[in-house]
Amino acid sequence: MKLHQLQALVAVADCGSIRAAARQIEVSQTAVAKALRELENDLKLPLLVRNASGGVLTQYGRSLLLHARQMLSQLEQAKLELTHLRGQAEGHLRLGISPWMGLTLLPEAVLLFRQRMPQVRLEIFEGLMAVTLPRLREGTMELAIGLVSALLPRLEFTCEPLFSYEMAVVARHGHPKQHCRSIHDLLDQDWVVNYPDANHDVLMNELFWQHDAHIAMERVQRAQSLLLMSALLEQTDMLSYCPEPMLTVPGLHGRMVRLDLDESFATDIIGIVTSRNSQPGIAAQCFIDCILQVVRRRSRSSKMEDRHLFDTLELLI
Repeated sequence: MKLHQLQALVAVADCGSIRAAARQIEVSQTAVAKALRELENDLKLPLLVRNASGGVLTQYGRSLLLHARQMLSQLEQAKLELTHLRGQAEGHLRLGISPWMGLTLLPEAVLLFRQRMPQVRLEIFEGLMAVTLPRLREGTMELAIGLVSALLPRLEFTCEPLFSYEMAVVARHGHPKQHCRSIHDLLDQDWVVNYPDANHDVLMNELFWQHDAHIAMERVQRAQSLLLMSALLEQTDMLSYCPEPMLTVPGLHGRMVRLDLDESFATDIIGIVTSRNSQPGIAAQCFIDCILQVVRRRSRSSKMEDRHLFDTLELLI
């Protein structure tokens, strides 16, 4: 297998056709088609089913694609490390981060990283681990800073815990149910929550079912982003369930409140997650160092906004 063959395979998978793949990697369609044919001949396996609209990877092609992405990602990391050693680090770092961290600790970490590696371009994904783990697995993302649960595949990923926090039932300041004391008093309310597809039953059990509280499903609305959820919370009488640190996010602090309920809810852990299949590259390690520096500094800060945030967190570093 040769590098240009793997690049052709990944480009066709990403673009859906040989023509678009050729444009992406800036070679001719003939060169892409030839690279794929040579790869199929070397492996003696069909990798692509060609059709009028482009091409679809076979099961062999999909299996090889995962390894091709990882190899190309490792090569990019190697190039970045070598250029860093000669004082000219450049390249591309992709990472994922938990939404509330993106609005609190991330900005300062990005500024620090940009000072240290000004030629490295960042691509940051806001999302839950259900969004980031597939990218870590296929090698298109180097690290994620997010929720670590018992469901994290420990054989595939490593985790460095940062802190823990409690989940909370929240409402806008002045909500008519703000002073209720039980989840059972809130079952006649509309809710808006943000969770990945696979976590529906987990969330329902955590929030309602384990407390023998059964809510009509039409009461529970799902928002696909933190921004949508926040807007609905602020401008309606909907309730939500989210990390307590969310209440300290600039723009939400003082406008959203935690309901002091008798029931106990989950304690979650945020950690730095990387793939066991590859060591973090020089840029990824630099970003990890930046986020750790920001966390340690702000945990000792006397600023009111930092105190509000770290009062909701228990440091694990």
